[in-house]
Amino acid sequence: MRRDVRLIRNPVSVAGMVLTTISAVLFLVVFFADLFGFHTNPYIGIVFFLLLPGLFLVGLVLLPVGTWIERRRRAAGRPSELWPRIDLNDPSQRRTAVLIFALTMANIVVVSLAAYRGVEYMDSVEFCGQVCHSVMKPEFVAHQDAPHAHVACVQCHTSPGATGYARSKVSGIGQVFAVASDTFPRPIRAPVESLRPASDTCERCHWPERLHGDKVKRVYEYADDEQNSETVTTLRLHVGGGSARLGVATGIHWHMNVANEVDYIATDDERQVIPYVRVKDRFGNVREYFAEGAAPDQFAAGVRRRMDCMDCHNRPSHSTAPSAERAVDAVIARGDIPKTLPFVRREAVKALKAPHANEGAALEAIARALREFYRGDYQKVFETRRQDVEQAVTGTQGVYRRSVFPEMNVGFGTYPNHIGHVNAPGCFRCHDDSHTTTDGKTISQDCETCHTIE
Repeated sequence: MRRDVRLIRNPVSVAGMVLTTISAVLFLVVFFADLFGFHTNPYIGIVFFLLLPGLFLVGLVLLPVGTWIERRRRAAGRPSELWPRIDLNDPSQRRTAVLIFALTMANIVVVSLAAYRGVEYMDSVEFCGQVCHSVMKPEFVAHQDAPHAHVACVQCHTSPGATGYARSKVSGIGQVFAVASDTFPRPIRAPVESLRPASDTCERCHWPERLHGDKVKRVYEYADDEQNSETVTTLRLHVGGGSARLGVATGIHWHMNVANEVDYIATDDERQVIPYVRVKDRFGNVREYFAEGAAPDQFAAGVRRRMDCMDCHNRPSHSTAPSAERAVDAVIARGDIPKTLPFVRREAVKALKAPHANEGAALEAIARALREFYRGDYQKVFETRRQDVEQAVTGTQGVYRRSVFPEMNVGFGTYPNHIGHVNAPGCFRCHDDSHTTTDGKTISQDCETCHTIE
C-alpha cells in the first residue's frame, strides 16, 4: 500500500493536489465572505464562483492522471497489478480509506456549493448587466431607474424549468463569443421574438382582470424662452379593464381583457408595421382589418402574434427617454434642474444633442457648455446663483448618463416605446383610421377612445 501511495509523489499529481487545495480554500473563504456581504464587485463573482470551481476540478483530474503516468513509468518492461490489494484489517489501509472517504465528501461539498453559487450568480442582475461591460450598459442603467428595478432579469428573460434554463445558457454561449470577438450589434436588438409571454411574466404580479377605471396624468412641458414657460396638460386616461366573468370590457385594457382575442401580423422585426388585425369578441364575433394597400404576400412574410401586455408595454424595465426635450422637461418638473434659471431648458437640450465620442467627454462638454453660457450671457446669475448653475449641470449630466451611450450607438429614441403615440407610432400602428374591414369599418383614431384632455 505504501508503494501505491507513493505513486502520487510525482509533479503532475502534486500540482493537482496544490491546485485543488488552494482553489478549495480560496473558494470557501470567498463563499463565506460573499455570504456575509463582504464584497460587491461583480468581477469577483466571475473569478471565485466560475473560475475557481473549474480549477478545483482540474486539480482533481490531475491526481489520477499523475498516478497513471507514474505507474506506467515504474511498470515499464515488467508486469504490474492494475489495482492495489485492499485489506481493511490493515490499520494503515483503514486509515487511508477513512481519509480518502473524508476528502471525497469534502470535495462533493465544495463542488456542490460551487455549482449552486455559480448558477445563482449567473442569474443575478449584476452578472447580466455589469459583466459584459458596455454591451448591456444601456439596459442595466435603464433597469436600475425603472419601476421593475427590484425584479431580476431572469424572471422575465428566462423560462422556468430546466429546459428554459438550458436554452438561456446555450443562447448565452453565442453572446459570450460575440462579446469576445467584438461582433455584437450596436445597438443591441430588442429580442421580441424570444420574450416569454405575458402570462409567464407580467401576470405573475399584475392581475389582468382588475378594473383600473380612469387614471389622471399630468404632462409638463417647457418652452425655449428665457422664463422656461411651463405648460401643463392633464390627461384622463381610460385604462379600464374588466373580466369575462363580469362581462365588462372597457378602456385601453379592453385589448387585454381575457374575453377578447386580438391577433395581428407584423412584417418588421420591431413590430412597427402591422398590415393585418383580427379581433374576436366574447360572443365569438370575428372582424378582420386590413391596412390600406396591404397585399396577401405581406401576410405570408410576416409574423402572426396574439396581442398581450408586451405589445404596448414593450419597455417596462428598460425605458429610455424618447427625446432630449422630453427628458429635460421631466427633470425640470422633478426639480433636478432649476426652472428659474434663464434659458436653462434650451441650453440643456442643446448640450445633450451635441455628439460625443464617449461618456466622459460628453459630461465634460455639458458642464463646460452650461457654465460658459451663464458666465458669458448671464454673468450676474452665474456669480449669485452658482449653486443653481451647478445643479443644472448635474441634472443635465444625469439625463445623459441615463439616455445616451455612444459606445453602443444608443441615444434618445433608439428604442421606441409603444405606450402612447407622440414619439413613436405606438397606438397608431393599428389605430390609424386606415385599417378597414371588407364592410367598411375602421380601427378608429378618435383621441377620446383612450383619453380626454382636461
